[in-house]
Amino acid sequence: MKHVVVAAALMLAGGLLLEPDPHRSASAAVASSPEPVVHITARKFEYTPNQITLKKGVPVVLELTSADRDHGFRLRAFGVRADIKPGETSRVRIVPDHTGTFEFECDVFCGTGHEEMSGQIVVVD
Repeated sequence: MKHVVVAAALMLAGGLLLEPDPHRSASAAVASSPEPVVHITARKFEYTPNQITLKKGVPVVLELTSADRDHGFRLRAFGVRADIKPGETSRVRIVPDHTGTFEFECDVFCGTGHEEMSGQIVVVD
C-alpha cells in the first residue's frame, strides 16, 4: 500500500522555514509559509498514493491529476468532491477537523474495476 505521511513533511518543512533569515522575522516566515500540497494521481483503477496521513487542524491542498481518463474524487467525511481530467490539475483545500480513517473514492465510472478505486485519509492528533 502506497503511503504518504504529511505530518512528517510538515515538521521538516516547518524546520526549514524557521531557519534564521536576516531580512525576515521567524513569525513572518511562519505566517507566509504556503500550505502543504499532497499530489494524488488517478488512473484505472487506483490512486497514487492511496493512503495519506494528515494532522488534525492543519490545512492541506490536494492536487489531483489523471494519468489516463476522466475520474472523480469524493471524500464524503469532509464534503469534498472534484472532477479529475487528463492534462488538468484540480486543487482541493481541506482542514481535517476530526481524527480517524476516512475513505475517498472515484465517483466517475471508469470501467471494470471502478468500484475498487479508493483510498484512505488518516487524520491524527
